[in-house]
Amino acid sequence: MKIVDVCAFYSPMGGGVRTYVEQKLLIGPRLGHEIVIIAPGDEDTVIERGPGARIVTVKSPRFPLDRKYWYFPAAEPLYAALDAEAPDFVEATSPWRSAGLVAEWPGAAPRSLIMHADPLSAYAYRWFGQVFSRKTIDWQFSVFWEHLRKHSRKFDHVVSANSDLTRRLREGGVANTTTIAMGVEPGCFSPEHRDAALRARLLADCDLPESATLLLGVGRLAPEKRWPMVIDAVNAASQWAPIGLVMLGEGREERTILKHISGNPHIRLFRPERNRLTFARIMASADALVHGCEAETFCMAAAEARASGTPVIVPDSGGAADHAAGGAGQTFVSGNAASCALAIRDVAVSRPRPALRARSMDEHFADLFDAYRATVTGVRSVA
Repeated sequence: MKIVDVCAFYSPMGGGVRTYVEQKLLIGPRLGHEIVIIAPGDEDTVIERGPGARIVTVKSPRFPLDRKYWYFPAAEPLYAALDAEAPDFVEATSPWRSAGLVAEWPGAAPRSLIMHADPLSAYAYRWFGQVFSRKTIDWQFSVFWEHLRKHSRKFDHVVSANSDLTRRLREGGVANTTTIAMGVEPGCFSPEHRDAALRARLLADCDLPESATLLLGVGRLAPEKRWPMVIDAVNAASQWAPIGLVMLGEGREERTILKHISGNPHIRLFRPERNRLTFARIMASADALVHGCEAETFCMAAAEARASGTPVIVPDSGGAADHAAGGAGQTFVSGNAASCALAIRDVAVSRPRPALRARSMDEHFADLFDAYRATVTGVRSVA
């Protein structure tokens, strides 16, 4: 099949969507499919990524709230690119404007919406959840729900990577929902990468001895990631045991987070590690991964920790919670620093090293493309 991904939030400068796209471009052709990514960018370009894989950018304006990204300003250039590609199957990988554009594209190809974002959890529930119930918040944001309900009827699949989001979508009346879990980069993450010398160096960076507990935090420095809450929880848990936190991330909240760290020598913020092998060694060498965001649709960092034999400390809702199952870590009450501190304390005391199998991206794309193939070879029934 020729699969075209209309990827509104692809950025060559990083992020979870970019990681997903890179794996799709690599694995898709290996499974016998041609993969084309159509993304907004500064210029109209075609970037060849090997046999059966390329990125097509459509000249578009920068996204005003985050200049690392662009957005499709109008339907016509996007539709022209889709018509030129003549895909067998089309994906929209953002629930915002591009979902509506792909839903309304007049082409005959079947299509899916991949929920790479959970906007209500990332924003509305986080902003107003201390005051209003989720039912009330959903009612106040009924325009977004109606947007999803309306367009979902024109998609053959609305794909979520975790069961919690799929359940909420179904309860909200979103049609054609299904769960297809993602996975980790095959052959990259393993407990065998654990490096005692690297662990000691990272603890030394935190001004702590090897006997201390090393926590790792990975992700964008954005409000929905709740890094200040994580920092507060680490500070509280440090009253019971010496704990160092190494954070790998960048983003618009860097100044706010550094101010929150307030010079604590046991908490260090570093740029993301772009070398995948080095990053895999860091992940396996930590005593636990701590993550604060309850709005993850999958949580790649927690999946990579699980694959590395590193326990996770994650919120009890959203995609991150799935990776603590089966003894792989601890969950805490979402958004609650005190609950997070208790979970950190428990892991710091016991220091478990779970040996659990992690799902790979090969398996994810095989399942996803099998669902697409069944749709292409069947009769499209979506109105």
